[in-house]
Amino acid sequence: MPIKSFRGLIADNVQDTITLHTNDGSVGYKIIKFQILPQNFNITDEYNVKIFKVQQSTNTTTFDFSDNTLLAGAYFENSLNVGAEGSFEGTVVFDNEIFNQDIYVSAKSQSGGAVNYYIELEQINLSLDQNTVATLKDIRNIEQPSV
Repeated sequence: MPIKSFRGLIADNVQDTITLHTNDGSVGYKIIKFQILPQNFNITDEYNVKIFKVQQSTNTTTFDFSDNTLLAGAYFENSLNVGAEGSFEGTVVFDNEIFNQDIYVSAKSQSGGAVNYYIELEQINLSLDQNTVATLKDIRNIEQPSV
């Protein structure tokens, strides 16, 4: 299936919308790659970037894997302090999640710095049954958004 990629620079405490919805919902997606990279490596900072199925009212520094609207999360830490470990990156993608609506990328930084993100989505043609299930799951998530 075709692969679509998206990239951007996101500021601290900001949320980007990636528009994916179609009129009939017959095209689904799943995340196959998610990476983040700080804009500036010459500072000590921590970055949390998450991808959600629904728009978030706040951006937090915590990860909650029990949140069924969370599609992926990435963490990057860079330290310039003497004796510090340097850089660390961790990424988790829930690749079994298929969605057919817009997704939302949110970022939170310890020092207020910006971070780059790169996402690859596998495009999937959905049958009528798959379309209905994906759409109903998204509607249910919108009615009960996570915070």
